[in-house]
Amino acid sequence: MKQIKYIKTVLLAGVIGLSSCDSKLDEPMELDAGNSYDYSSASGAKGAVMGAYATLVGQKLNATGTYDETGLGWEQIPLISVRGDDVNAGGKGDQAPFTDTDNYSYDRSYWMYNSLWEIWYQRIVQVTAQIEQLEKFRAGGVNSQLIDQYIAECKTLRAFYTLEISRVWGKVIVMEVLDQSQLTLRSKDDVMSWISAQMDESIPNLPDMRPNQRTDIKGGVTKYTALAIKAMANLELKNYQGVADATGIIINSGKFTLYSDYYELFKTPGKLADENLLEIQYSDFGVGTGNNVKHLWDFYGPTSWTPSVTGAGAGWGFYEPSQKYIKFMLSRNEQKRLTTNVLFTPDGISKIKEDPAYSTLPSWVSNTTPDNDVINNSARALFFSGKHYLPSNQLIPNRLSYGSNKNYIITRYAEVLLMYAEAVARGASPTAGTAVNAVNIVRSRAGLGDLASVTADQVMDEKYAELGMEWGIRYFDMVRLGNTAALSYDGKTFTMDKQFLPYPLAQIEKIQSLE
Repeated sequence: MKQIKYIKTVLLAGVIGLSSCDSKLDEPMELDAGNSYDYSSASGAKGAVMGAYATLVGQKLNATGTYDETGLGWEQIPLISVRGDDVNAGGKGDQAPFTDTDNYSYDRSYWMYNSLWEIWYQRIVQVTAQIEQLEKFRAGGVNSQLIDQYIAECKTLRAFYTLEISRVWGKVIVMEVLDQSQLTLRSKDDVMSWISAQMDESIPNLPDMRPNQRTDIKGGVTKYTALAIKAMANLELKNYQGVADATGIIINSGKFTLYSDYYELFKTPGKLADENLLEIQYSDFGVGTGNNVKHLWDFYGPTSWTPSVTGAGAGWGFYEPSQKYIKFMLSRNEQKRLTTNVLFTPDGISKIKEDPAYSTLPSWVSNTTPDNDVINNSARALFFSGKHYLPSNQLIPNRLSYGSNKNYIITRYAEVLLMYAEAVARGASPTAGTAVNAVNIVRSRAGLGDLASVTADQVMDEKYAELGMEWGIRYFDMVRLGNTAALSYDGKTFTMDKQFLPYPLAQIEKIQSLE
């Protein structure tokens, strides 16, 4: 108990009413630890695994009978992803510690640090509790194979949470059981090895299909989700053969394809696309009133715009694509991916033109989006993230808050292809074709010509172009490679002693081992 004193309440049951657990993942669940359950019920066991999925959505029914619309993660995902050279903290002085974090100056008392640590560990505790509940259903006579699958789904979600926490802090706590006396800090390499082993245990018990092919839990975890997370962990370990092996299985399955329209992938048409291996599902249920399960996309949105749909809400402007990224994309003539990934303001366009190398820009660089939303100047940022933008004409009538009804993609097939390509380019034995073929599949959708061969550096350029603004992938890649020069830009200086955030002060006061 002395090691994780802050975990005072464990939501043990999470067994959901069947009217909810038979519906889609984008209908969040109310967790209730106060009832008794029939542990011989297969439908009750399904409710338990849905309790684990509820941690992914991060919302629950509030006292007024409606769903909390803010959700979990709105400030946590940006904190995970703000330090790469693809993105800067917007705000221009507001939330200064967030900007300081982007500049590699860390304040351990900053509330965002504590929020990420505490809330994500609460998720881990909840999922671990669901696993223990599922064992009770096994003991109650529910089909053991079904319980194995549900537990494997829980382990996959827990592995994802642990992966992200360890990327941010390095040495962290791994939780397999709720017995807190057994919990200790483990090195980042140990954590990544544990994640890989957890996925090896889980993969044989998971459905052999795409997440969008599941009919029992639409969009739920499958063996390919677990393989992708295993590949991410092995990438952190620089075990490139392990990466090639895991991603090669996904590629060779033939089940995944890139969504044809890169722009629409991140919008309503791309929900549960064949490309997506894991995504957080949100929904306003197709109606203009009542429950609305949504992410707080306002964090990313422009502070001022003239939307094509009158009354559509603006955002806060705290997440700004970097000029370095934009110029990199312009130098490659990356029309499709750049117009998707970046929303330009007039001032932003003028700022780019101040560089003599970019004084003349293509006509397609505009502050009007393909869906005719006009992005206006802002005191907080020159650019905004297009990957976190939903066109106002895709909003459901009367659901006018920024991004309402948009899903949050966690990992997708393009990342799998590029992880595979990098692994092979760094010396791993091919298991699913050549590195250049994997890269060219991604380039083809972007409207770029094929390469005849590919180096590891070229793969990293493709990852930069394709995955910019997503989950800190660029930052973690550069840290893994020790590329301090890439992260030292626009007056920022990165050194490897800055790779991890300091433990939150509030947690040091509660968790003895963090001292």
